[in-house]
Amino acid sequence: MPPPAPPTELVPSERIVVLLSCVLSALGSGLLVATHALWPDLRSRARRLLLFLSLADLLSATSYFYGVLQDFEGPSWDCVLQGALSTFANTSSFFWTVAIALYLYLSIVRTVRGPGASRLFWAFHIVSWGVPLAITMAAVALKKIGYDASDVSVGWCWINLEAEDYVLWMLLTGKLWEMLAYVTLPLLYLLVRKHISRAHEALSEYRPTISETHQLQGHSSVADKKLVLIPLIFICLRVWSTVRFVLTLCGSPAVQMPVLVVLHGIGNTFQGGANCIMFALCTRAVRTRLLQACCCCCCRSQPPAPETQEGPPTASAPNKAGKSQGPRWAPDQPLST
Repeated sequence: MPPPAPPTELVPSERIVVLLSCVLSALGSGLLVATHALWPDLRSRARRLLLFLSLADLLSATSYFYGVLQDFEGPSWDCVLQGALSTFANTSSFFWTVAIALYLYLSIVRTVRGPGASRLFWAFHIVSWGVPLAITMAAVALKKIGYDASDVSVGWCWINLEAEDYVLWMLLTGKLWEMLAYVTLPLLYLLVRKHISRAHEALSEYRPTISETHQLQGHSSVADKKLVLIPLIFICLRVWSTVRFVLTLCGSPAVQMPVLVVLHGIGNTFQGGANCIMFALCTRAVRTRLLQACCCCCCRSQPPAPETQEGPPTASAPNKAGKSQGPRWAPDQPLST
């Protein structure tokens, strides 16, 4: 195995970009958690899984933010603590991302309902929290987490490159599950999309009018695009860390290329922000609630209109028919319905 390269130092511009990505990811994860807490009618089973994924991404973004801010230059106690938290949160995020895809597959294609879905949720909790926790505790106990010279990270700590079996622990604490997700996510979403397309084709045969058929195809196209984007975004974000991992194993100096470092930093830290865009900003029901909440906050923050010197406005004098000569529509009502 080639010796590790000298430490990769982050320039200020690279650090600012990665820190901004951490902040946006934390805000996005927090927004998803807030929508789940504020609107109970949106708490579907799939969004409950999204809640736990958002909690893992929030912890991941926070730990990465501290690591990039510190930009560790050697082993220390906070390096080990930050590395342990990011390892647990990042690995848990992989498991919850695959759990969402697996749940959609089982509920849509295999029509798992009722007690089976409840047992499935318990299995997701045991695997998605338990396995990362066990791996992280073993890595800390065996002193595998520590300073990595930023060759396989962007300022934060992960697996100590001085350990003899550091490649094995890199695989166990993230890379193995990451590469499995590259294969599992596209496969599951492809099966779900194929099943939905077949169902819509069968249903369209019973549609008597063309307009209803076009409406059905419109809804299915939106769902298909979303199903395609979910694994695509995951791979586009995570592939850069895998590239630097392979370059580190090969001993290539390209591992320290500034472009790769920045892409790696954004990809590992922006998962929460990408999930927020997909499942909040690009979901009509959630987006409508958010816009309504923003409008209410803006209306409450506006001061009342000042009164003129002539005093408060008086009611319009009635005409001969006994009706007011004021406006026929109320200011809070639309002009057209």
